[in-house]
Order: sequence, then C-alpha cells, then structure tokens
Amino acid sequence: VQLQASGGGLVQPGGSLRLSCAASGSIWSINVMGWHRQAPGKQRELVATISSGGTTNYADSVKGRFTVSRDNAKNTVYLQMNSLNVEDMAVYYCNADIRTIWSGGFKAYWGQGTQVTVSS
Repeated sequence: VQLQASGGGLVQPGGSLRLSCAASGSIWSINVMGWHRQAPGKQRELVATISSGGTTNYADSVKGRFTVSRDNAKNTVYLQMNSLNVEDMAVYYCNADIRTIWSGGFKAYWGQGTQVTVSS
C-alpha cells in the first residue's frame, strides 16, 4: 500500500492550495483518512480527518479555512486550504487507516509529505 501526496507549493499569504493524496495497492477498505502537518522545530500535529462516512474533524487553528473531503471510489483524500498564513507553513502528511486484502485489521499508513510554503 502506498499513499502519494501532491499539491504543495509556494503561495502568498491569503492564498489557497489544494492537496491530494491517493492510496493505492492491495486495499480492501479504508476507514479514516486525514492530514497532519509538521513545521520546523515543532511536533507533527493533526490538521483534519474524515471518516469513510464523511464525518470530519478539524484542528481549531484551521476551522473555517480548511476543508477535508474524500472520493471513496478513487481512494483519495483532499485538503482545500484557503486564507493561508505563515503559521500554516509546514510539511503536510496524509494518512489513512487501511485494511489490505491480506490483513484482518486496519493499519495506519502515511504519505511522503508535501511542502506548503506561505510567503510574499
């Protein structure tokens, strides 16, 4: 199983970016998908999660600005980020709880990270 994240880049303060993360491999089912981020010198923190049924959860710092969504048919999770500021600058990691066709339970998988830089 692999998670491939994309969509990071450089954006001006107040701008928007959309991150995508596609899961591939011998997938039986996916439970929760989400995004975390890690800024230099800081611990990795939760940004947003979304359940297989569409229930979402957000960090207080991104509520009202970020929107997490998913396409179950494509095994893909998205993160629409609006009104970006310098505090949002970090490496963003996607993750998903996945049950493979070989396993009897769910396991957490992580993507490789994509850099989001907010600068004028």
